[in-house]
Amino acid sequence: MITRRDVLGSIRYPAAFAGLAALGTLPRPARAASSILREIEAAPAGETGEDFWLTVQQMWTMDRSCINLNNGGVSPSPRIVQEAVERHLSRANSWPPPVVLWREQEPAREGVRQRLARRWGCDPEELALTRNSSESLQICQFGFDLKAGDEVLTTTQDYPRMLTTFRQRERREGIVLRQVKIPVPCEDPAQAVRAIEQGITPRTKLILICHVVNLTGQVMPVRDIVEMARARNGGIPVIVDGAHALAQFEFRIPDLNCEYYGVSLHKWLFAPHGCGLLYVRRDRIGDLWSLMGSTAENRGNIRKFEEIGTHPVAQTLAINEALNLHEAIGGARKEARLRFLRDRWAKRLLDSGKGRITLNTSLDPRFSCAIGNVRIDGVDTEALCIHLWEAHKILTVAIKHEEFEGLRITPSVYTTLDEIDRFCETVERVMRDGLPMTTGTP
Repeated sequence: MITRRDVLGSIRYPAAFAGLAALGTLPRPARAASSILREIEAAPAGETGEDFWLTVQQMWTMDRSCINLNNGGVSPSPRIVQEAVERHLSRANSWPPPVVLWREQEPAREGVRQRLARRWGCDPEELALTRNSSESLQICQFGFDLKAGDEVLTTTQDYPRMLTTFRQRERREGIVLRQVKIPVPCEDPAQAVRAIEQGITPRTKLILICHVVNLTGQVMPVRDIVEMARARNGGIPVIVDGAHALAQFEFRIPDLNCEYYGVSLHKWLFAPHGCGLLYVRRDRIGDLWSLMGSTAENRGNIRKFEEIGTHPVAQTLAINEALNLHEAIGGARKEARLRFLRDRWAKRLLDSGKGRITLNTSLDPRFSCAIGNVRIDGVDTEALCIHLWEAHKILTVAIKHEEFEGLRITPSVYTTLDEIDRFCETVERVMRDGLPMTTGTP
């Protein structure tokens, strides 16, 4: 549908291109990021048309000659965030750094902590500002006293770096890592809870689970698993890997009833690269060792988990701008858009694939959001991934797990409908004609 803005836009573009601009296939002239943010903020709460999302897309500086469908790895930061990082870095290098870093910028981090806490329903004294979810989770993984023979439990689909962390403790201290399988996809929360529960033994001292499985986008029943574990072995602590959940869909951390939650803010909040968050329930802070050394007096202070020495504060302060954009779009509207984009490619391929398409991701909104994983019968996943990038500059991720395989597709709010459709057209061509003989092999 052509809107009033499209008509006005034809003054700037040739009339033949006005419709293309409305579809998001042509950029508007560059505008100040602050102006774009004001336009997003001014949009009615119920506005979800392509005209609105075209405005949102202008906040990013992505080169549209490529299509990034791996926003689950790390998202590009929007312009307003990039500008904030540059501004804070410039300040730290234009005045004596010991003054700016330690007297000005470090205290300003407290405002970021308070805003994040308010947005996700926590006490600010329960949130540590870290560099990524790996750091947040490793604080917890190394922070528990465990002895030889003690068991830690997770799934076979957990993030590789977290598995590596426990395996190092296995080699060094003699603990035991146990893993259980969960269905792919899992559309019965009770089945996921049972899988974890059946892996518990009298020696189980700690559990690690994903809120969203990075391989498939599976949303796990965190609260149910936490409550089950709390009733076993006198109460088994559960560390929750929330790297892909926070700011992808709406929830409050206390609603999960968990005690430990690690996050990467450079995925779905669109914060600067190298920003993370660790939630530790206030009554558990004192008993969890920090990864870096801290004083005994700091034992019950959440800031003991931030002891990393001299570091740039610019990225942390720029989280404010990421929050501004997230709140301007609105969490619920953002969540709905991410599911819409996922459904656009997934349902089209299911329809055109004529039985050759297997989705390793449920399309039920209770069990997934932005991330989808698809397998095409008769097409090698890694070869397809290589072909998409080398021949078409479409970035995806090939997942080859011992239990399943598929292409992980992760669009974001700046992804245009044209980009989704170009991806689908390319895959459909491969299904029809096969991969070209020149496609590289892993």
